[in-house]
Amino acid sequence: MRRRNRPFIFLVPLLRLTLTLVVAAQPVHATAVAAAPCGDVNGDGVVNIGDALVVAQFDVGLRQCGVAPFIHPEVCDVNGDGACNIGDALRMAQCDVGLISCTFTCGAFTCPSTTSTTTSTATTTSSTTTTSTSTTTTSLVLLSTDPYTNPTSQHQTEVEPDIFAFGNTVVSAFQVGRFFDGGASNIGFATSTDGGNSFAKGFLPGTTPFSTPAGIYARVSDASVAFDAHHAVWIISYLGIVPAGNTSEVDVLVSRSMDGGLTWGNPVVVKADGDFNDKNWTVCDNTTSSPFYGNCYTEFDDATLGDLIQMSTSPDGGLTWGPALATADGAHGIGGQPLVQPSGRVVVPIVGLDSPVFTISSFISTNGGASWSNPLVVSEADFHAPNEGLRAGVPLPSAETDNTGKAYVVWSDCRFELGCNASDLVLSTSTDGLNWTSVKRIPIAPVGSGFDVFIPGLAVAQQTAAAPAQLALTFYYYPEANCTPATCQLDVGFISSTDGGTSWSKEVQLAGPTQLAWLANTDAGVMVGDYISTSIIPSDGLVLPVFALASLPNGSTLHEATYTAPRQVVGLFGGTNPLESPPTLVVPGPTVPIPAPTAQ
Repeated sequence: MRRRNRPFIFLVPLLRLTLTLVVAAQPVHATAVAAAPCGDVNGDGVVNIGDALVVAQFDVGLRQCGVAPFIHPEVCDVNGDGACNIGDALRMAQCDVGLISCTFTCGAFTCPSTTSTTTSTATTTSSTTTTSTSTTTTSLVLLSTDPYTNPTSQHQTEVEPDIFAFGNTVVSAFQVGRFFDGGASNIGFATSTDGGNSFAKGFLPGTTPFSTPAGIYARVSDASVAFDAHHAVWIISYLGIVPAGNTSEVDVLVSRSMDGGLTWGNPVVVKADGDFNDKNWTVCDNTTSSPFYGNCYTEFDDATLGDLIQMSTSPDGGLTWGPALATADGAHGIGGQPLVQPSGRVVVPIVGLDSPVFTISSFISTNGGASWSNPLVVSEADFHAPNEGLRAGVPLPSAETDNTGKAYVVWSDCRFELGCNASDLVLSTSTDGLNWTSVKRIPIAPVGSGFDVFIPGLAVAQQTAAAPAQLALTFYYYPEANCTPATCQLDVGFISSTDGGTSWSKEVQLAGPTQLAWLANTDAGVMVGDYISTSIIPSDGLVLPVFALASLPNGSTLHEATYTAPRQVVGLFGGTNPLESPPTLVVPGPTVPIPAPTAQ
């Protein structure tokens, strides 16, 4: 059934400014996090009552250490007693009103790394027994915070990060300053050149009125990161929304970095034809023996044409892009993630939109992107949207390949749960992009446990072609699917496999709980992102997940920022919990028609 066109969401008076795009590719330099004065725990450059309040809230458990606005815990111990507590808050408050000097000498203090372990009751379903154990880790690494102050978007907010690793270089990109009705003030980035031990951060140039230099787009959205080894270029692809006041246009763009992701040029157009394009994703062919080595491929959909699937190819490191091509049958879909096999074959798992319900489909190219096949259905996607207005209404897939070219795709699916009252994460694999294995459940928690799992970010690595693939999977979840606005708690989880996805570790809770009221609001629900991402560092096999996380707001000022976990927390450790086939006693709920996805 042909899906109806998605309604435009930008037919409103949006920043009707005439701006000039700076044509010269002026780079913007990354800025490392500056050392804060002793006592300046919120990083605003002064020690005052705001810092005292943050420390007092931390002392009674209302703030997380290292989570915005408590971004400089290392300068908390102003009284030198080795702790961070109400005594330090009192001295900060006294300095603010002039009772004592604000020139403090800080004692040593680091965020405590606390872990707790809870074990659920084992549940047996269809001859499979799974015990889920969750470990919570509260020590996180802050990658970036929103510096913008324009009143038209929500601050401080960062959402929807992607991450990619090549060698010891790791680049993450994300939306900064989220608007309610789509897009953000800019795209931010965080780059590591030492395998994730330290990061430099910055924001793209030439994009919006808020960037330096300014650009012609009112907003930007949907960041995706790729690396082209042949041309030694890092690429961030994203959407440029409403160029020069054209309220019906959303363009597909890339920014390029020639120095390892530390500085970036102005936008390069992939597609700018007046249509409303959406959900871009970019990958490059990095196999030296491939006949198409150095090609980069960007998938997106044209919402003006009912989410028509589009593919564009660059042969020169993203400097120029070929025409947008449809699949052979003009199929419709959203959220494709192109993968490149060593042979040069491109495989694109995607949410198909040409059926009454969501499908996970896949199409390929064997000629370097000159043409694209018809999509074939991998599986119907039985999907349970999370409770209480969280923006996660489409089961977007997360996909990767191992060194042999085997493709792995994960998505959120409710077929294992009675009445489809919650979703699990499921896995299918393929060696050719055409024939896929039957859908298996990843054992994050027992069936019927109440866990509702969504927004996956998959990484796959393989030390040698003969070794089994290592899978690392980060995700969001509700511990209780049937929650209310007052009780819904959003957590970030992690699970891994060291045998190609046959068996899995116990689930690790990386972060949370986050209350939904702390998140950026959008016209499709409160938001952490339509996707998150995970990378495995090739040199040592350690994992870097990247995700949006929020803490208690200060009045109308939100504190939703971009985080990763310490490298030692999520090393690939594997486990013995097996993948699960669908149990015959579970009857899926009624088929639900596809809702119109909201762009950006």
